[in-house]
Amino acid sequence: MEIKTVIIDDEPLAIEVIQNYCSTLPEISVLKCFNNPVEALGFIHKNSVDLVFLDIQMPQLTGLEFIDTLAYKPMVIFTTAYPQYAVEGFELEAIDYLVKPISYKRFLKAFNKVNPVKEEFAPVPAPAVVQLPAEDNFVFVKAEYGSVKIFVSEITYIQGLKDYLKINLNNGKYVLTLSNFKGLMDKLPEKMFIRVHNSYIVNLSYVDSVQRNRIVIDTLRIPVSESYKKSFFERLGL
Repeated sequence: MEIKTVIIDDEPLAIEVIQNYCSTLPEISVLKCFNNPVEALGFIHKNSVDLVFLDIQMPQLTGLEFIDTLAYKPMVIFTTAYPQYAVEGFELEAIDYLVKPISYKRFLKAFNKVNPVKEEFAPVPAPAVVQLPAEDNFVFVKAEYGSVKIFVSEITYIQGLKDYLKINLNNGKYVLTLSNFKGLMDKLPEKMFIRVHNSYIVNLSYVDSVQRNRIVIDTLRIPVSESYKKSFFERLGL
C-alpha cells in the first residue's frame, strides 16, 4: 500500500529537495506539490492524502493555520527554517518537525515515524534475550594488520563489498575483513544473525521493522532477496 503524499512550500527549491528524497522510497507516492497553500486545501479536500510535508512560514496561510482548517487531518511533517515553532507544531500532533536545510538522514528518521501508522509496515517483535556462552560473546576476524576481536552484540549488520566484508558496529564504526560470508556465519551465534541477501547478514536484535522486502535498522534500509525471503519471515514468525 502506497503512502499518498503532498508537499506544500512557498520555496521551489525546498519542494525539490523533499521531492527528491521522496523519490528514493518506493512506498511514497507524491500526488502533487504546491507553492500556494490555498490551492493545496482544495486538492486535499477532494483527494485521499495520507501524508503532508508542510512548510510553516508561508505568506498566504501559515502551516499551522492550514492544519486548523482541515476537517480530516492527514499525517503531517512540518518543514521550516524557524525551530521556535516546533512546540506549537507538536501540539497539533505533527509526526515530526524538520528544520531546513534538511539532510537525507534526518528526512529518513522523520519518515520512519510514519511507518507504524501504515498497516503494511510490520513491526518486528522484540527478540528474546539470548544468553550466549562466554566463548560466543565475541569473534576474531582477520583485518589488514592482524586479527581483531569483535563483540557479537555490537554488530548491527554485515555487508559484502567485492573481496571484503564490512562489519558494521553499533557505535558507527566498522571493520573490514577478507573473510567470506560462510566463514563468518559459522562463527556467529545462529540465534542472533541471519543472512537476508547475497550481500547482507543482519543482527535480529537491531531490526526495527520490516517494510515489504526491506529491513529497517535505524535510518538504513536493507533488501531481503527472494532466495532468503522465506527463511527470514519464518524466523520472525511473520
